[in-house]
Amino acid sequence: MLYRWSSAPSQYGYGHIIGDSGDWAAWLLMATLVVTPLRLLFGPRTWTRWLLRRRRDLGVASFAYAAAHTAIYLQRKGSLDFVLADLSTAYIALGWLALALFAPLAATSNDASMRFLKRSWKRLHRLVYPAAVLMFAHWVLSAFDPITAWLHIATLAMIELLRMWLQRRRG
Repeated sequence: MLYRWSSAPSQYGYGHIIGDSGDWAAWLLMATLVVTPLRLLFGPRTWTRWLLRRRRDLGVASFAYAAAHTAIYLQRKGSLDFVLADLSTAYIALGWLALALFAPLAATSNDASMRFLKRSWKRLHRLVYPAAVLMFAHWVLSAFDPITAWLHIATLAMIELLRMWLQRRRG
């Protein structure tokens, strides 16, 4: 994306790179969130264990795309005054809130943080659910085509409903 944006900005402009980076952040977040329902549904198979071991990597990659999305936005705005003026726009405020919730998750997605935080680590990482809601609300409110965003929200809702149902059935 960065290569296309820097080498052919007239063909792959701001709208493309901001949209693509946001899409990848959302897709990777959904991939992160689908791991638990798949594990609960299919049990300890080789591929579910593989996914479980890489779930944190997927989450960090999602954050990296969200951070790149934000950096591109900041580069486009060019000044703190323009950024602060945008905070009154609902979708911008939601995006910043989502990023603020994702930042500590990305920062603590390592083994040392898990050992240090112990049980608090899991509680902290449950912030992924409100962060996901904020991220998708940001997408709906900012999208040129909100239907695509709504379809992704429906997919996320099905993933989460399946997860909750499987956890209740199991527990």
